Amino acid sequence: MPLRPDWSQSLQTLFRPALAAATRWWRRQSPARQDRFATLGPLLSVLLFLGTIVLAFWYLRNEEIERESEAVKRDTEIAQQQLRLRLIENQEQMARIAREIVTRAIDTYEFSAQASAFARERPEVMHITWLSARRERRASVASTGFQAPTLMAPGSADPSMPQGNNVPDQTFVAVRERRQPLYTGAFNDAVGNLVFQLQVPLIDRHGFAGVLIAEYGVEALLRYYVPSEVASRHAIAVLDPNELVVASTVTPMPGVTPGKAAILHEVPLAPALNGLVLRGQGYRTSIGLISNTLFWMVVALATLTVWMLLGTWRHMRRRLHMQNALLAETNFRRAMENSMLTGMRALDMESRIVYVNPAFCAMTGFTEAELLGHRPPFPHWPRDRIEENQRLLDQEMQGRSPSGGIEVKVMRKDGSVFDARMYVSPLVDAKGKQTGWMASMTNITEAKRVRDQLSASHERFTTVLEGLDAAVSVLSIPQQELLFANRSYRLWFGAESLGHTQLAEQPGTQLSLPSDDVDDYSGLPAQPLTEGPGSSPREVYVEQLERWFDVRTRYLQWTDGRLAQMLIATDITARRAAEQQAEAQAAKAQVTSRLITMGEMASSVAHELNQPLTAITNYCNGMISRVRGDNIAKDDLLAALEKTSKQAQRAGQVIHRIRAFVKRSEPQRQTAQAADIVEDAVELASIELRRRNVQLHTYVAQRLPALMVDPILIEQVLLNLLKNAAEAIDIAKLPPSRRHIELRVVPRHMPDQGGTIEFSVQDMGPGLPEDAINRIYEAFYSTKADGLGIGLGLCRSIVESHQGRLRAENLYNGELVSGCRFSFTIPVDLRHADSLTPSPTASTTP
Repeated sequence: MPLRPDWSQSLQTLFRPALAAATRWWRRQSPARQDRFATLGPLLSVLLFLGTIVLAFWYLRNEEIERESEAVKRDTEIAQQQLRLRLIENQEQMARIAREIVTRAIDTYEFSAQASAFARERPEVMHITWLSARRERRASVASTGFQAPTLMAPGSADPSMPQGNNVPDQTFVAVRERRQPLYTGAFNDAVGNLVFQLQVPLIDRHGFAGVLIAEYGVEALLRYYVPSEVASRHAIAVLDPNELVVASTVTPMPGVTPGKAAILHEVPLAPALNGLVLRGQGYRTSIGLISNTLFWMVVALATLTVWMLLGTWRHMRRRLHMQNALLAETNFRRAMENSMLTGMRALDMESRIVYVNPAFCAMTGFTEAELLGHRPPFPHWPRDRIEENQRLLDQEMQGRSPSGGIEVKVMRKDGSVFDARMYVSPLVDAKGKQTGWMASMTNITEAKRVRDQLSASHERFTTVLEGLDAAVSVLSIPQQELLFANRSYRLWFGAESLGHTQLAEQPGTQLSLPSDDVDDYSGLPAQPLTEGPGSSPREVYVEQLERWFDVRTRYLQWTDGRLAQMLIATDITARRAAEQQAEAQAAKAQVTSRLITMGEMASSVAHELNQPLTAITNYCNGMISRVRGDNIAKDDLLAALEKTSKQAQRAGQVIHRIRAFVKRSEPQRQTAQAADIVEDAVELASIELRRRNVQLHTYVAQRLPALMVDPILIEQVLLNLLKNAAEAIDIAKLPPSRRHIELRVVPRHMPDQGGTIEFSVQDMGPGLPEDAINRIYEAFYSTKADGLGIGLGLCRSIVESHQGRLRAENLYNGELVSGCRFSFTIPVDLRHADSLTPSPTASTTP
């Protein structure tokens, strides 16, 4: 049989590793930590012992309270149930009597007999009263056999239902409205007893006929219907809505205020629900544990031990805290002194320097040892300002230094001088006694330099404004006061605000703003008004000066916060004259360009006119020969004359179109259709195209919107582009398969222009050189040997004067140039266009 192991040896084997680990951990701690743990160990053991005793007491006390609470709750609910059953039974009996009254089964005499029997069997019912709908008492019975002194005789108003705003009166109104039995709240009757009523409505076939009232005494209800075994175990009391005890199963001693029970349980006095509460009270019985002397001795000894250990621990912590606080304060002050940019200097009451910080030493260049202990004059005083600095020091020692500081000159160790501002304040010790003066010094050399630069900049800015040729003025909007005006403004308009008003608005009107843009209380401009880009430039003519001005305005907030308007007016009289002259020369250039185009097409026009003239000659010669031979019939003669007339009309149309094209006239915008412009241009261009054996294909979309343009100018652009395309094809000597030009007119939506009509001329020629695409619009630049270089530039000016865009691009087939395309767009208002996508119209001109 094996031997049982030794339990002590097993425990040593089990805990030996843990003990060794704890020993190693203890040895790794510092002596300070070992002292702290040695102090906290006994404290923790005593606290654990005391906590165990308190926990055991708390557990026993909770067990007792829980048992007693359950008993109080049970007895309170039993009493509530007994009262509930009694009140429900009484309510049913009152409802039966009310039905008999409504059905006329009993009269007042029989009601008194039934009510007396009902009250004798129920001692808690003090009164039973029958009231009419007008609150008049029909009958009343008291359980005690006599009426209360305040009860009235039958037929008078019931005293329990006063005509005021009291509890029974309110309940009577509620019963009349709801037509159901209701309990009143608790109130005192005429003899001072706390009672509440049950009011049962009397409802007949005519409606509300009155109420039947049963008045309960709260104390009697508690005395007769709380079970005796419940009252013997616990005190049962009734509380009013103010939590005052109005009745109880235990009568307190006179003049003695009963103490509050430790255990309470409250339930409503059902089914009345009138604010009365049924409260059960219980008390703990086992209090021997608390009164045990041994328990309190253990608590006292544990408390004493804990207090002594806590005192030792707090003493050690206080010393350590003071040491750490002193070290932290010293480090903080040293770091603050080293990091401050403001120089600090302390003087004692004898004007001796007792302290300077590193910033002061860095400013002056002197070391701390060179400054401490010095008396006036100090080393950092300039030699030529010793008297002035002495006067300032005396003023400082007398406490009369200004609060805004004083500006002084300070000399560095190397002899250089800088400007500084010094603030002086008294130096007070911990006892409130002044021990000297503390001065803070800041280097303001850079600040003074910046201030001087700002002043110089302001002077330069004012000089620039005064030297401007443009008139600059600022006008206050609310007061119409001229706040600023430069030399040009004063030269033209004087020092009055009338010139500003004339330039900003119409003469004779006052400059103002809408009320929504200005705050009515402060008069300051609204944010969008002052932060906007300003008004668009306007050209204003001043009749008194006979000058034109380019006027720009914007709103701003003046230096004093007022809303103001700044205006810049530039004299543009010379520019306006130059523009008018340029417009006249541009009109001459347009006519010249048309004449040059017609000169270049002269041979084609001559050939075009030669055909109808030759036909007319042939027709006339034939008719003369046949008339002389007398071998022509009248019909043949008329047919020949009609053909002659048609040829003459054809020649006249060519001459008319050429004359209309080259006729000099002022540019005139009018409503024109794109199809009509294209038709006129094609008829003129067809002469040149037929001479050069080039075919023209025209595509014009139908139902295009009308254009507001000068049709002659747009026709000139199209004719120039068609002529250039035909010349490029002819000069390149292309084969017939490539001697084609396509003219397309289609609607187009451009991102920067919106709805437009695009005119494009596309040929199959050699295209434009890459270096020439960006230069073709330059004046006197041409890719043709005999070209003048003004055609495309003039075309671009015409298109841009109509707010359009002219573009040129080469067409590619792979990497080879297969033609060139010129296109220009004219903006239209798409809101007035019926449609932009109808079926197209195409034609071909040989």
